[in-house]
Amino acid sequence: MKKTSLILTAILIATLPALSQEKWENLFNGKNLKGWKKLNGTADYVVKDGIITGISKMNTPNTFLATEKMYGDFILELEYKVDNDLNSGIQFRSNSVKEFQDGRVHGYQYEIDPSPRAWSGGIYDEARRGWLYALDKNPQAKTAYKPDQWNKVRIEAIGTSIRTWLNDVPCSNILDNLNASGFIALQVHSIGKTEQEGKSIQWKNIRICTVDLQKVRKPENEAAPQVNRIDNSISELESSQGWKLLWDGKTTESWRGAKLKTFPEKGWVIDNGILKVQKSTGGESTNGGDIVTIKKYKNFELSVDFMITKGANSGIKYFVDTDLNKGEGSSIGCEFQILDDKNHPDAKLGVKGNRTLGSLYDLMPAPDNKPFRAGFYNNARIVVTGNKVEHYLNDIKIIEYERGTQMWRALVNYSKYSVWPNFGEAAEGHILLQDHGDEVSFKNLKIRTL
Repeated sequence: MKKTSLILTAILIATLPALSQEKWENLFNGKNLKGWKKLNGTADYVVKDGIITGISKMNTPNTFLATEKMYGDFILELEYKVDNDLNSGIQFRSNSVKEFQDGRVHGYQYEIDPSPRAWSGGIYDEARRGWLYALDKNPQAKTAYKPDQWNKVRIEAIGTSIRTWLNDVPCSNILDNLNASGFIALQVHSIGKTEQEGKSIQWKNIRICTVDLQKVRKPENEAAPQVNRIDNSISELESSQGWKLLWDGKTTESWRGAKLKTFPEKGWVIDNGILKVQKSTGGESTNGGDIVTIKKYKNFELSVDFMITKGANSGIKYFVDTDLNKGEGSSIGCEFQILDDKNHPDAKLGVKGNRTLGSLYDLMPAPDNKPFRAGFYNNARIVVTGNKVEHYLNDIKIIEYERGTQMWRALVNYSKYSVWPNFGEAAEGHILLQDHGDEVSFKNLKIRTL
C-alpha cells in the first residue's frame, strides 16, 4: 500500500510542471474596459456582470474594441453569444495606422456567422484580401455553432500557422506570413436595417497565453484541411501530398509561348510574385500570346489563384495540343473560363451561359450562383481522373463531366470545337494560361499528379 502511494505521489509531481506551463493572462478584468480602446465606428460597448456587450447601431461603419497591447504568437480563448440577426468577428494580429485607409482596422478576423451560411470559425482578412479560409473548405465545422448559447473560441497563431476552433471543433487551418503581430479586437459589425439596431453580441472569459506555446498548442489534426496562403510556396504537408509549384513566382522556367519555343518577349510580366498578362487590344492571342507548360499532364489536380480586372477575359486550358491551330487565335484545349460576367459581352454569347466564369467554355455552363468574389483573388481548381473532370471555384464544385461519352461528343458537335476531330479526348496535354488582350493576374500555380 505504501509503495502504491509513493508511485501515485511521483506521478502527481511529474505532472505538475506540465500543468504549470499553461500560463494564461486575462485580457478582460470583468469590471471595465481598461486596456481596450474603440476604433473606427461609434457602436457602444458596455460591461455588466463580467460580460462585454457590443450593441449594434445604424449609420456607423464596423466598430472595434481593440486591446491597447499588441500580440505576436499566442493562443486566445474566449466565449461569445450573438443575436442571430447579426454578423461579427474577432480581429487578431490586426492594425490601425494612418497610412492604411486613414486608420481602418485591417488584418485577420475569426468569423462569427450565425446565418444559414454557417462560416463561424472561418478566417477573413478584414479590409484586404477577403476570405482566407471559408468553411466550404471544411463543411463538417459548419455544425459547430450553437445558436442562442455561449460558444467557445480558440485561436492559435504561432509563427505562420493559424488555426481556429469553435466549441472544440477544428474549423480553420492556414499558413500565412502577412502579419506577424497586432492587436486583438471585438467587432460590432455595421448594419443596414433598422430592425437590426440595438441587438447585441457578448463576450466573456477572454484569456491569452503567450509563453511555452509549443507545449500548450493542440496536436496537428487533419479534420481542418490546411490551406497554404504563403504565395508561391509548397508547405511540408503539401509536399507530402505530392503538390509541386507549376510556376516558381520568379522566373519563366517550365513555361513557353504556345506557338513559340521560348517564353514571349512581350505581353506577360512577372511583378512581385504575380504572373500578369498585360492589357492590349482585347483580342485573342494578339499580343504576347498564350503560354503553356513545357510538360504535358494526364491525371492531375491543378490549383490556380487569379484576379481579373473590369471587363476582362482569359482562361485556363488543359489537354492542350499546341500542334493544332498554328494560325491566328488561341491554342485548342478544354477551358476553365475566366471572365468578368457583368462587363464582358462573351457572358451573353454561347448557349445558356456556357461562356461565363468557371464554365467549361462553350460546352457546359457554370451555375449563376457561383461563389465568385469581385476585387479579390479567386481560386480555380481542376481535377482530372481519366476521363472524369471537375471544375471548382473557391472550393465549390461548379462543373462535372466525362470525356469520350455520347453526351460529350454531342456537346462538342454543337460547339465551336466541332471542327477539331476528337476534341478534348487526348490522353494528355499542356496546361495553358490565355492571353485574351485583358489584364489578368495569376499566382500560386500548383499541381499534383493523380
